Amino acid sequence: MPAKLKVFIDDAQTAVKPPAGLRMLIRRACNAVAVQEDLDGRFEVGIRFVDGDEIHALNLQYRNVDRSTDVLSFPQGENGAYDTNPESGASVLGSIALNLVAAQSQAKLYGHSFNREVAYLTVHSMLHLLGYDHEKGGLESVQMREKEESVLTELGLPRGGSYV
Repeated sequence: MPAKLKVFIDDAQTAVKPPAGLRMLIRRACNAVAVQEDLDGRFEVGIRFVDGDEIHALNLQYRNVDRSTDVLSFPQGENGAYDTNPESGASVLGSIALNLVAAQSQAKLYGHSFNREVAYLTVHSMLHLLGYDHEKGGLESVQMREKEESVLTELGLPRGGSYV
Protein backbone atom coordinates (compact mmCIF):
# COMPACT_ATOMS: atom_id res chain seq x y z
CA MET A 1 0.00 0.00 0.00
CA PRO A 2 1.50 3.39 -0.95
CA ALA A 3 2.01 6.01 1.71
CA LYS A 4 -0.79 8.25 2.83
CA LEU A 5 0.86 11.58 3.60
CA LYS A 6 -0.85 14.48 5.39
CA VAL A 7 0.89 17.83 4.92
CA PHE A 8 0.10 20.61 7.40
CA ILE A 9 0.99 24.12 6.18
CA ASP A 10 1.18 27.16 8.46
CA ASP A 11 1.89 30.66 7.12
CA ALA A 12 3.71 32.54 9.90
CA GLN A 13 5.04 35.41 7.77
CA THR A 14 3.59 38.45 6.02
CA ALA A 15 6.43 39.44 3.65
CA VAL A 16 5.39 37.25 0.70
CA LYS A 17 1.80 36.44 -0.25
CA PRO A 18 1.77 32.79 -1.31
CA PRO A 19 0.29 32.58 -4.82
CA ALA A 20 -2.79 30.51 -5.56
CA GLY A 21 -1.93 26.85 -5.91
CA LEU A 22 1.32 27.00 -3.92
CA ARG A 23 -0.01 24.89 -1.06
CA MET A 24 -1.25 22.25 -3.52
CA LEU A 25 2.15 22.23 -5.26
CA ILE A 26 3.87 21.70 -1.90
CA ARG A 27 1.54 18.80 -1.09
CA ARG A 28 2.17 17.28 -4.52
CA ALA A 29 5.95 17.65 -4.01
CA CYS A 30 5.81 15.95 -0.60
CA ASN A 31 3.69 13.10 -1.95
CA ALA A 32 5.96 12.65 -4.98
CA VAL A 33 8.93 12.18 -2.64
CA ALA A 34 6.93 9.66 -0.57
CA VAL A 35 6.14 7.66 -3.71
CA GLN A 36 9.72 7.88 -5.02
CA GLU A 37 11.05 6.63 -1.69
CA ASP A 38 8.48 3.80 -1.47
CA LEU A 39 7.10 4.92 1.88
CA ASP A 40 4.46 2.57 3.18
CA GLY A 41 1.91 3.58 5.80
CA ARG A 42 0.49 6.84 7.15
CA PHE A 43 2.75 9.85 7.58
CA GLU A 44 2.57 13.53 8.54
CA VAL A 45 4.83 16.48 7.85
CA GLY A 46 4.49 20.09 8.98
CA ILE A 47 5.60 23.02 6.84
CA ARG A 48 5.82 26.55 8.21
CA PHE A 49 6.30 29.58 5.97
CA VAL A 50 8.69 31.93 7.79
CA ASP A 51 10.57 35.15 7.16
CA GLY A 52 14.30 35.80 7.29
CA ASP A 53 14.32 36.81 10.96
CA GLU A 54 12.55 33.66 12.15
CA ILE A 55 14.67 31.28 10.10
CA HIS A 56 17.81 33.11 11.23
CA ALA A 57 16.78 32.54 14.86
CA LEU A 58 16.03 28.86 14.16
CA ASN A 59 19.34 28.41 12.33
CA LEU A 60 21.21 29.92 15.28
CA GLN A 61 19.28 27.94 17.89
CA TYR A 62 19.41 24.52 16.26
CA ARG A 63 22.53 24.63 14.05
CA ASN A 64 24.60 27.34 15.75
CA VAL A 65 24.78 29.16 12.40
CA ASP A 66 24.35 32.92 12.80
CA ARG A 67 22.67 33.76 9.49
CA SER A 68 19.43 33.41 7.61
CA THR A 69 18.92 30.53 5.21
CA ASP A 70 16.30 29.36 2.73
CA VAL A 71 14.98 26.21 4.40
CA LEU A 72 15.53 24.09 7.50
CA SER A 73 14.47 20.50 8.10
CA PHE A 74 13.71 19.06 11.51
CA PRO A 75 13.47 15.25 11.21
CA GLN A 76 11.50 13.31 13.80
CA GLY A 77 12.87 9.92 12.89
CA GLU A 78 16.04 7.96 12.55
CA ASN A 79 16.82 4.92 10.40
CA GLY A 80 13.21 4.65 9.25
CA ALA A 81 11.71 4.77 12.78
CA TYR A 82 9.50 7.79 13.44
CA ASP A 83 7.55 9.27 16.31
CA THR A 84 3.83 8.55 16.11
CA ASN A 85 1.10 11.15 16.45
CA PRO A 86 -1.13 9.61 19.15
CA GLU A 87 -4.23 11.35 17.74
CA SER A 88 -3.89 10.12 14.16
CA GLY A 89 -1.63 7.10 14.49
CA ALA A 90 0.49 8.51 11.65
CA SER A 91 4.28 8.50 11.69
CA VAL A 92 5.64 12.05 11.98
CA LEU A 93 8.43 12.64 9.46
CA GLY A 94 9.22 16.04 10.96
CA SER A 95 8.82 19.68 10.10
CA ILE A 96 10.16 22.15 7.57
CA ALA A 97 10.71 25.90 7.97
CA LEU A 98 10.54 27.52 4.54
CA ASN A 99 11.75 31.10 4.07
CA LEU A 100 9.50 32.52 1.33
CA VAL A 101 11.55 35.73 1.06
CA ALA A 102 14.69 33.70 0.27
CA ALA A 103 12.71 31.51 -2.15
CA GLN A 104 11.52 34.62 -3.98
CA SER A 105 15.01 36.10 -4.31
CA GLN A 106 16.60 32.75 -5.25
CA ALA A 107 14.01 32.21 -7.99
CA LYS A 108 15.09 35.53 -9.53
CA LEU A 109 18.78 34.72 -9.01
CA TYR A 110 18.50 31.30 -10.68
CA GLY A 111 16.14 32.48 -13.43
CA HIS A 112 13.20 30.23 -12.71
CA SER A 113 9.75 30.56 -11.19
CA PHE A 114 8.92 31.07 -7.54
CA ASN A 115 6.88 27.85 -7.70
CA ARG A 116 9.88 25.84 -8.92
CA GLU A 117 12.06 27.25 -6.16
CA VAL A 118 9.51 26.44 -3.46
CA ALA A 119 9.00 22.95 -4.92
CA TYR A 120 12.77 22.40 -4.98
CA LEU A 121 13.17 23.53 -1.36
CA THR A 122 10.25 21.30 -0.33
CA VAL A 123 11.64 18.22 -2.10
CA HIS A 124 15.13 18.94 -0.73
CA SER A 125 13.79 19.18 2.82
CA MET A 126 11.61 16.09 2.49
CA LEU A 127 14.71 14.12 1.50
CA HIS A 128 16.49 15.47 4.59
CA LEU A 129 13.53 14.32 6.73
CA LEU A 130 14.02 10.86 5.24
CA GLY A 131 17.71 10.79 6.19
CA TYR A 132 19.49 12.06 3.09
CA ASP A 133 22.45 14.40 3.65
CA HIS A 134 24.36 16.40 1.06
CA GLU A 135 26.50 18.33 3.56
CA LYS A 136 29.48 15.96 3.33
CA GLY A 137 29.50 15.98 -0.48
CA GLY A 138 30.45 12.89 -2.42
CA LEU A 139 28.12 10.21 -3.75
CA GLU A 140 25.30 10.87 -1.27
CA SER A 141 25.17 14.51 -2.38
CA VAL A 142 24.98 13.46 -6.05
CA GLN A 143 22.25 10.89 -5.30
CA MET A 144 20.22 13.46 -3.37
CA ARG A 145 20.48 15.95 -6.24
CA GLU A 146 19.39 13.29 -8.75
CA LYS A 147 16.37 12.41 -6.59
CA GLU A 148 15.44 16.11 -6.33
CA GLU A 149 15.56 16.60 -10.08
CA SER A 150 13.63 13.39 -10.72
CA VAL A 151 10.74 14.58 -8.52
CA LEU A 152 10.81 18.11 -9.97
CA THR A 153 10.69 16.70 -13.50
CA GLU A 154 7.75 14.50 -12.50
CA LEU A 155 5.99 17.64 -11.20
CA GLY A 156 6.56 19.36 -14.55
CA LEU A 157 9.29 21.65 -13.19
CA PRO A 158 12.51 20.35 -14.80
CA ARG A 159 15.76 22.25 -14.55
CA GLY A 160 16.35 24.70 -17.38
CA GLY A 161 12.78 24.82 -18.63
CA SER A 162 10.46 27.78 -18.86
CA TYR A 163 8.21 28.16 -15.84
CA VAL A 164 6.13 31.20 -16.70
